Amino acid sequence: MEQAPEKQLKNCEAPPSSSSGAPEPEAAPVSPANLALLRSYLERLLIEQGLAANTLCAYRSDLHDFLSFLGKHDLEPRECSEQSIFLYIVDIRRRGLGGRSLARHLSALRGFFSFLREEGVIQADPSRFLENPKLQKQLPEVLSRAEMQALLAQPNLTGKLGFRDRTMLELLYASGLRVSELCSLKPLDFDPQAGVLRIFGKGSKERLVPVHAEAGRWLEEYLTYWRSLFSPVSPNVFLNRSGKPLSRVGIWKLVQKYARMAGIRREISPHTFRHSFATHLLEGGADLRSVQLLLGHADISATEIYTHVQAERLAKIHKNHHPRSKA
Repeated sequence: MEQAPEKQLKNCEAPPSSSSGAPEPEAAPVSPANLALLRSYLERLLIEQGLAANTLCAYRSDLHDFLSFLGKHDLEPRECSEQSIFLYIVDIRRRGLGGRSLARHLSALRGFFSFLREEGVIQADPSRFLENPKLQKQLPEVLSRAEMQALLAQPNLTGKLGFRDRTMLELLYASGLRVSELCSLKPLDFDPQAGVLRIFGKGSKERLVPVHAEAGRWLEEYLTYWRSLFSPVSPNVFLNRSGKPLSRVGIWKLVQKYARMAGIRREISPHTFRHSFATHLLEGGADLRSVQLLLGHADISATEIYTHVQAERLAKIHKNHHPRSKA
């Protein structure tokens, strides 16, 4: 059984050890304020990206090590400069860190500072000069079409909660939304005539995402007949029992529940719907550039994780149609 987000994060809060690859025998204590920032970032990783427990704990250890380094030099994250990060990298390399562990450290730093900028803690990102690690990317967890159909069928449609949940699951799969985008969705963001959603993604960038007719019918019926039963006190589309916005953690727990009910034992999250959306589009013949636009990726390199799907499809086409392959 999957653990709740609070328990998963709690499991990572033991004092960091050498598992980070860079033990620091004279580590400085990390302030409660910085620990709170770190916890908020890890919660976002867990809910929005569905990181495995081991990866989450490794990121926690890496970033705790970095915050301890800053503390030893009387620095706060908001005071961190490119030079500070460079000195930290020199420090962990001196301690013997290299290869894949170094790549993970750099990835953790980039993600953490991006989070701090989005939260308004810092104005400029001092990690922007760090290059992406040149390592093979791990393929994302994806549901098969049969697994997706089984999961979508789980909510009980006789009550408002089940209808709300089915509508959310349909939208996650139909439009490849990030869970934060689903949480912030407003009724006027849906145009039923055009069949599109107006989405405000990372950095408040706006994009229009098509919604197929089936998902559009679920959303239109929910907005027309069911949403008012929650006695809304918020303008958001998806609400909890108190009429307030449904949280990212709340949606994560619902996805976990319905996955178990559907007999899916692998670790999945709301982000798994986004991966499945992209993969199934490419399997159906969509091009990578179109998928990039639908996902709202600023750089196509973020979408290239799915190129294995295109490679497999092209190999199958070649095998089935090249005259020499049938010899």
